[in-house]
Amino acid sequence: MLFRKRLTAFPLILLCCSLLLIPPAPYLSADPEQSATAAAPSASPPSSMPSASMPSFSDNEEARKLMQQTLSAAEIEKEIERIGAEQHALELSTAALSSQAAKKKADITEKEKRAGAVVRAYYTGDRDPLLTALLSAKTLSKWFILLDYYEMIMGHDKEILAEYEKEYKDLRTTLEAAERSSQELAELRSALEEQKLRVEALHKDINGAIQSSGNPESMAALLEEFTAYWQNIGIHEVKTYFKALSAAMNDLPQFVENREGVLTRRGMTYELNLKEADLNEFLHSKNKLFDNFAFTFENGSVIASGKSGDLSLRLQGHYTIQDEPMNGLMFHVDSIIFNGLELPDMTRKSLEEEFDLGFYPSKIVSFLRASEVDSKDGVLHVKLTLSF
Repeated sequence: MLFRKRLTAFPLILLCCSLLLIPPAPYLSADPEQSATAAAPSASPPSSMPSASMPSFSDNEEARKLMQQTLSAAEIEKEIERIGAEQHALELSTAALSSQAAKKKADITEKEKRAGAVVRAYYTGDRDPLLTALLSAKTLSKWFILLDYYEMIMGHDKEILAEYEKEYKDLRTTLEAAERSSQELAELRSALEEQKLRVEALHKDINGAIQSSGNPESMAALLEEFTAYWQNIGIHEVKTYFKALSAAMNDLPQFVENREGVLTRRGMTYELNLKEADLNEFLHSKNKLFDNFAFTFENGSVIASGKSGDLSLRLQGHYTIQDEPMNGLMFHVDSIIFNGLELPDMTRKSLEEEFDLGFYPSKIVSFLRASEVDSKDGVLHVKLTLSF
């Protein structure tokens, strides 16, 4: 994937641990000469930053592992913050629902008594004399008077029972919502504790590795720089390409419809065979970001990769069929490798939820739906059926 040339003073720490000052420009540069020019005013790196004598990152597996752990720790801490905010909102919701349920339960008590009295009256035969009197009326005018009286009592009984039924259903709905909220809260608390344990273990390993390194202060400073780089620049670079891909995928159905040989009909079914060459041509026509970006289809996986200068991204995932709320091919992110480091699972999940990379056949023809999908030998195969 092509990464636009952007200026940054981050020392390209994923490839080398040499040090450069960070200028205020917010963009990352893929041009080593630009980076060197930006750093020229500084004759030597500040003492708080890693020494240029540290081993090359690309040749040091321990340093690579430490970077990977630091990246994971940073993303887990963001996840902990997100879960904490969600937990707080859910605690307020659970408390409100519980309060509503308690109030509804108190309000329904009187209606429950009245409804019970009505049911007992029918069960014990207390309403039978009314029907007997109606049937034994001697005159038509008396019969109509008794009928009005009978209908008034029966109507009042129905109102009592209907009102109780409605209140009871409302109570049950509120109680069920409160129960679900409590369960979600318990799950969130469990997830929060799990993530806290993960980040504590990572920090323990990271601190141990820092202390055992040849220059703990420099290594700690380097990792701090790396964390700042990822949070302020790296994740935004990744999101830039996910956003561009999502926008392009939205126009893919039109390209498929107009591309000769991609969509073919076989009786009552259609077959979509999208070659990786066709997809790459489409992407290059949609955005210059994809000039050095390529898709490949192999062994059930969809792989997208690109490189510009010292910056690289590799995305691997797979498609599955989704029927609700809309039939389509949903893309699931299996791995993202950014400059040689694999992004944590919560980052992949977050990107998958934020950016839709799916393909929806109904945008080609409204009555088409995907039923099978596979990717191999450079072709994405999709079986489409008619849906009326």
